[in-house]
Amino acid sequence: MDKETVVELRGIRKVFNPGSATETEVLHGIDLRLYKGDFCAVVVPSGSGKSTLLNIIGLLDRPSAGTLHIGSQETTVLGDTDLTRLRGHTIGFVFQYHHLMTAFTALENVMIPLMAATGFCNPQIAQRALLLLDSVGLAPWKDNMAGNLSGGQQQRVSIARALAMNPAVLLADEPTGNLDTKSADLVFDLLRQVNREQGTTVLFVTHNPALAARCDKTIEVVDGMIRV
Repeated sequence: MDKETVVELRGIRKVFNPGSATETEVLHGIDLRLYKGDFCAVVVPSGSGKSTLLNIIGLLDRPSAGTLHIGSQETTVLGDTDLTRLRGHTIGFVFQYHHLMTAFTALENVMIPLMAATGFCNPQIAQRALLLLDSVGLAPWKDNMAGNLSGGQQQRVSIARALAMNPAVLLADEPTGNLDTKSADLVFDLLRQVNREQGTTVLFVTHNPALAARCDKTIEVVDGMIRV
């Protein structure tokens, strides 16, 4: 049976300040295909173009050339409104810095993407958020302010939030970088569980070779080009 392609990059280039004295090409013809259920490590040195690549895959930035398909949708032809809608429904983000709203509870943080998508709050949204918190082991902390949680707990809340819209792709940008070894292992195991149980495609960026070795595939980004 053929694998289902969820992300495909063809000849992706990114040039900053084109036509100026400071023109810089950061990505040089990237070709990459991710399938449903992939769990890929991206191993990167500093200044390799990793952030630019993730921003393009995550529909936060547009390439200068090439095409990007998310599922069957060719995204480079979409306007900003359609890109925002597609991003919100198909891509989840987990960052090194969790970016939680610290003045809100853990439950309210997970509810935010659901409320943004529907424009309102209802008991079904609260129940969905509670189920997600329970899936990451944090239901007992649902009413705790996010700023009062530990670093590992905050990162688990951010994973629950990233899964709120049941995305096909989860982009995890050094999600264990600020955590101790035990918390990092818990977060990694949680992402792996989501990958296996839900078939979510995970792109896991890390500088940790031990964690990279536990992924199914390793993608090396060097000087704006990919080595698989």
